[in-house]
Amino acid sequence: MNCESTGLHPEWSYQAVLYEMNVRQLTPEGTLRAAAAKLPFLKDLGVDAVWLMPVYPIGEAERKGSLGSYYSIRDYCAVNPELGTMADFDAFVTEAHRLGMKVLLDWVANHTARDARWIAEEHASWYERDASGQPAVPWDWSDTAKLNYANRDVWRAEAEAMEFWLTRHAVDGFRCDMAMLVPIGFWNETSLRLRRVKPDLFMLAEAEERNLFEEGAFDACYAWRMHHLMNDVAQQRTRVTALRDYIYADCGDYPDSAMRLTFTSNHDENSWSGSEFTRLGDAREIMAVFTFVVPRGLPLIYTGQEIGYDHSFAFFDRDPIPAYGANTFTEFYRRLTALRHDNPALASGERGGAVSEIRNNAEDCLMTFVRETAGNRVVAVMNLSPYAIHADYYTGIYAGMYTDAMTGEPYELRGRVEEDMAPWSYRILTR
Repeated sequence: MNCESTGLHPEWSYQAVLYEMNVRQLTPEGTLRAAAAKLPFLKDLGVDAVWLMPVYPIGEAERKGSLGSYYSIRDYCAVNPELGTMADFDAFVTEAHRLGMKVLLDWVANHTARDARWIAEEHASWYERDASGQPAVPWDWSDTAKLNYANRDVWRAEAEAMEFWLTRHAVDGFRCDMAMLVPIGFWNETSLRLRRVKPDLFMLAEAEERNLFEEGAFDACYAWRMHHLMNDVAQQRTRVTALRDYIYADCGDYPDSAMRLTFTSNHDENSWSGSEFTRLGDAREIMAVFTFVVPRGLPLIYTGQEIGYDHSFAFFDRDPIPAYGANTFTEFYRRLTALRHDNPALASGERGGAVSEIRNNAEDCLMTFVRETAGNRVVAVMNLSPYAIHADYYTGIYAGMYTDAMTGEPYELRGRVEEDMAPWSYRILTR
């Protein structure tokens, strides 16, 4: 199935692996300076871009927990003193760029803190108001105040603040929090403005509305539906056929160029729904692999996953990783990032290979598919079930010699494959 191609992205992004950095919890110090010291480790892991959770000063009014939410922002153009100084931020970006990595800044356009600079300094019409005349609270986020996008001054001020980080502090793009709560017209207009300043800007939406790509506002959006299906398959609330149906339906929902953020964890999932160990159990490994081979996928690693840290971080308080060092989980992710970098067939957006299914005898458990571009082919054989199965399928034109991506060993894919497969087992073959 071919989908319309509507645009291109920064060259680095097509085969990129993203890393979401929770600065508060990554290190015992919880600072940007300490986080910068982790960048060589992440570079060696194969990370291409670091998405920093919000670095701005946090509101004190209605603050949650001891330190408050990263997403309750007092000042869009400053750094939270708990994390360090603006000089520390600049040093972080400089070190990332020295290592060849990009830096994406978390942008929260929907709301500010309830004691934000703008509430004191700007016109009352910059905020939506409740019946008592106070700035409205969006959802149940009682530590925040909802901005009023009926006022074009808010559009201008947000765009100017984003441009500040691009022009003065060399960030490479933005991950846009709850992007669907802000008018798409704002994103279309602002992205166009920012791309004039930085043509290779990268924009990621925490949303999956279909209009995100219509005028090129965003390069990528979340694959939330797929993520929830992966959790459901792991917990046996649904079968793998639901994931297969999703892949085919998704192609019709978005332009071919749309990149989709794929993940087994992020800050929301980890803190509110549990770590991948809790949610996915024995399916944790195969689901991580799935996020690297699925069509359009832009894979994400969240803080702690690179060392297999099985913990649900406190969101509003200090809860740092107690010990940090390379282990078998690190090697697992290093093999996945190499798989991503070495195989153009797995590229995101319009460059990646479409999915061709190999039919098999156990399609309520087993996915067998090929992604292929000129000169490169990846074959995925995945038992996405808790059952031992006897697999039987014909490979046809795909038979031949390959490399097993996770072991580096040669592997012959025979014309007919008949084999027993353990629960949640997989094989990824490349050539």
